[in-house]
Amino acid sequence: MYKYKVIMTGGGTAGHVTPNLALVPALKENGFEVKYIGSKDGIEKEIIQNNNIPYFKISSGKLRRYFDFKNFSDPFKVLKGIGDANKILKKEKPDVVFSKGGFVAVPVVIAAYLRRIPVVAHESDITPGLANKLSAPFCNKLCVTFRESLKYIKDNKGVLTGSPIRTEILHGNKENGLKICNFKNHKEVILIMGGSLGSKIINDQIRGSLDLILKDFNIIHICGKGNLDNNLTNKHGYKQFEYVSEELPDLMNSADYIISRAGANSIFEFLALRKPMLLIPLSKKASRGDQILNSNSFKKEGYALVLNEEELVDNTLYNKILELKSKKKDILNSMDNTNGKNSIDLIIDVILSSIKNK
Repeated sequence: MYKYKVIMTGGGTAGHVTPNLALVPALKENGFEVKYIGSKDGIEKEIIQNNNIPYFKISSGKLRRYFDFKNFSDPFKVLKGIGDANKILKKEKPDVVFSKGGFVAVPVVIAAYLRRIPVVAHESDITPGLANKLSAPFCNKLCVTFRESLKYIKDNKGVLTGSPIRTEILHGNKENGLKICNFKNHKEVILIMGGSLGSKIINDQIRGSLDLILKDFNIIHICGKGNLDNNLTNKHGYKQFEYVSEELPDLMNSADYIISRAGANSIFEFLALRKPMLLIPLSKKASRGDQILNSNSFKKEGYALVLNEEELVDNTLYNKILELKSKKKDILNSMDNTNGKNSIDLIIDVILSSIKNK
């Protein structure tokens, strides 16, 4: 018998979904029935359904900071999404809604507010994303990952909790990861991740320097859907994947270094695993600059090296990898001094408090 019911929401990229999954076991341990609202065809649908969580679909328009003719039609999709979410919430009667952001979350948060259902949201990046900016007035509390974020949250709604880390990530098996990749030597391993959708510029740079890097390292390359290079399928010391799910904990634990974008959820997982990282943040041309802030924060703390996209020329990537290797000990020392508070427990406390105070 459940004591509470929570409706979770968030989508568009894996970064708006995986933190929700990190919370699910703890929510269930605290007596919560968990259900999910997402878009009809977003990445969240497959991820959530694969985890056997009841999933409801709503209409939602994309939120853009740039001109697009869809900007004229998408507000109507958002309005329809509010109506869709309202019907679901009316039927399900949750005690609380938890939002991880992304464009699909906005209609759900607004519908919950209109039905006087408490809303707790979580922001991973230093500055709130557009969805959380729009949602903030309708939230009871907004949990944040970075201390620097609190100054952006009004009305005393901000709570510093950190980023929820999936427990399965922490329990991967290094030997299983190496076995999956079938590496034949004992070179150190670099795991390369370009985000859930992949990164063409990172893929091209890695493959352009592949023979050089493989002299010193084995490479696990998660390159994104549709980005496999069939010419490299049997390349010795190089294993490529479009996307991984169940194998990810093993692959992450088998890595000695990680090269990645700088989404907050991912880099906090790397930190929890004590993996020296080279971060290549999305440029301001392709984003609102949040990954640049995230990566600079980690660089300042001594957890990471940073290489901006504009610097990806000639052998700069390879040289930065060698620098990462040379600074491995210093980076690990910095990581060992991190605060070990459990972010999941802190977020659960905020959720329970919002229910008790409604």
